[in-house]
Amino acid sequence: MKVKLVWIGKSNGNYIKDGIADFQKRINRYHTFDVEEIAQVKNGERLKPGELKKKEADLLLKRFSKDDFVVLLDEKGKQYTSKTFAAFLQKQMLNAIKSLVFVVGGAYGFDQKVYERAQMKLALSSMTFSHQLIRVLFLEQLYRANTIIRNEPYHNN
Repeated sequence: MKVKLVWIGKSNGNYIKDGIADFQKRINRYHTFDVEEIAQVKNGERLKPGELKKKEADLLLKRFSKDDFVVLLDEKGKQYTSKTFAAFLQKQMLNAIKSLVFVVGGAYGFDQKVYERAQMKLALSSMTFSHQLIRVLFLEQLYRANTIIRNEPYHNN
């Protein structure tokens, strides 16, 4: 199974870039994993939030294939513990999902078209985080899930 994390906009700050690179390298030890950074909408700061989300939706939807199982990282999504997220990941592997795609939206979230395409919404917390920071937080949880599946010592519970 291939796993991919897609997001809108560049990652700012070395701590974000370094965290992404570190966890990407770790995750690739377990399965094929890619990150895809989609360029921000040109002059997006001049658009109303709804208009910006529609343009971002067009960019995102072009990136998905019909076989992708799409999971939106969304504050209104289902919350898992680290162990139940690992069980979800393992289930997708056993179900022979070809491609599991996790998506971080822009600053205003997702357009309705993206919600309609997705199979699932996942919330990492009931707290709100920047769309920059959530990239690293999710990657850490994906790495943790892989270590839980393999009974490795990274997860201490």
